[in-house]
Amino acid sequence: MRIYLFFTSILISGIIYCQEEPNLTARDTLPPSEKYGLRLGVDIARFIRTAVNDDYSGFEINADYRVYKNYYIAAEIGNESLLRDETNINVEGSGSYVRLGIDYNTYKNWYGMQNSIYAGLRYGFSTFDQTLNDYNIFTGTDFFDTPDNLENFRSEGRESTGLTAGWIELVLGLKVELFKNIYLGANVSLRRIVNEQDPTGFENLFIPGFGRTNDFSEFNVGYTYTISYLIPFYKKKR
Repeated sequence: MRIYLFFTSILISGIIYCQEEPNLTARDTLPPSEKYGLRLGVDIARFIRTAVNDDYSGFEINADYRVYKNYYIAAEIGNESLLRDETNINVEGSGSYVRLGIDYNTYKNWYGMQNSIYAGLRYGFSTFDQTLNDYNIFTGTDFFDTPDNLENFRSEGRESTGLTAGWIELVLGLKVELFKNIYLGANVSLRRIVNEQDPTGFENLFIPGFGRTNDFSEFNVGYTYTISYLIPFYKKKR
């Protein structure tokens, strides 16, 4: 959380700095125009987490395309793997995911700037595997169905493949143009699971793209830090 607040403060400072009113020339009296194009990037937070956490690996490619004034079509696609090694269970989840949706920029830029403070909505879908490596039986667990299933798991372990899950999420974020067509961004998202396919005999403990799951809430919170490049296709008057 401290890292998130640190990067967010840098981005907000960047927006304030970039929005200082420019010196106007004769050319600036022409009707202003703005770039429309495809912005492609990666989530640098996942690269950092992969480097420092031996139990996690992942990457994400993100993109948005400006379709009308403050509206952007947005998408993220990625792959994740997480090993949850806890007191009573050792299980690994891995797979791919995609999130599709739309963003709305609430920020009004100075002429020539295209920073954004936005709100968005996504639908996420994941296909993944869950592998139960080890477990301890204790009273009160609801990870497993019956003692009969537990005996089967003990003798041979269990891998469940081809699982699926879907969720919706609300996204709040910002993007700052550091250099020409190069953007640094950060966002936080509130996610709610809407459907999931459980492994045989136990529950999902990790869904790629959604994150960790638990048995007392259908919600989860995620965050990303992105660096992206805008490929301008054309310019359009405000």
